[in-house]
Amino acid sequence: MIKCLAIDDEPFALLQLATYIKKIPYLELKGECQSALEAKEIMENEIIDAIFIDINMPDLNGMDFVRSLAIRPIIVFTTAYSEYAIEGYKVDAVDYLLKPFGLDDFRRAAEKVKKQFELEARSYQQTIPTTPALSSEPDNDDTLFLKTEHRMVRISISGIKYIEGMSEYLKIHLEDQKPVVVLYSMKKLEERLPSYFMRIHRSYIINLKKIQEVNKNRVILDAQTYLPIGDLYRDQFTDYLQQRFLGK
Repeated sequence: MIKCLAIDDEPFALLQLATYIKKIPYLELKGECQSALEAKEIMENEIIDAIFIDINMPDLNGMDFVRSLAIRPIIVFTTAYSEYAIEGYKVDAVDYLLKPFGLDDFRRAAEKVKKQFELEARSYQQTIPTTPALSSEPDNDDTLFLKTEHRMVRISISGIKYIEGMSEYLKIHLEDQKPVVVLYSMKKLEERLPSYFMRIHRSYIINLKKIQEVNKNRVILDAQTYLPIGDLYRDQFTDYLQQRFLGK
C-alpha cells in the first residue's frame, strides 16, 4: 500500500481528495490536512510515500512546503491556477491536477504515483544486495563510513544527534555537518550503535548524551529538535531516566 496525505485548506476540496484516495485500492489515506504545517507534523511521525497537495494555502503554500522537505515523497499538486504547472515539475511532481478535476483525472494521477512508487521500490531492491550502506573500523574507533550518493562519508559516532527512519532510508542528523541520508535498516543500525543510543520511537533513535530536556511525551535535543516518545519504547526510556533521576 502507498501511504498518502491529502492536503488542502478548503474543506470541500479536502473531502474530495480524501474520498478519491479511498477509492483507489493501492492507496492508503494516512491523514487529511488543512495546512502544510499540519502535514509536516504528521510526516515527522509517520512514513508517507505520497502527498496530494494544494499549492495555494495560507501560512505555508504547497510549493514552498515541498521545497522545504529534505526527502520528498511522491508529489501530486492540485490547484485552480494553471500557471503553477511548470513550477510543479521543477520540484519533480509526478502530476498536476487542475481544479475542478474528476475521479478519472485522479485515477490517472494515482497511476503515475503507483508507477513511480514501484520504480523506486525496484531501485531499492537492486541496491540493497550489492552496496552496503554502512561499514565500520575496529570497535574501539569512534567512526562509521556511510555510503550515500555513490560516495563514502566518514562520520563520528559520538557526533550523531539522532537517526530518523524514512521508509527504506535513514536520515542521520549530525552535530557538525549536514544530515546524511543512507539506504539502510533502522534495526540493523540500532544493533551496531553503542549503548548510549536508544530507540524512542519507531522512526527515531537518539544519542542519549545529547538530551537537553524531557517534556511530557517529547525529548528535546536542542531548540529546533523535539522528538516524540512512542508507546512501545516508553517503558525502556522511563527506566533510563529513573536510573539517573535525582530528586523527590
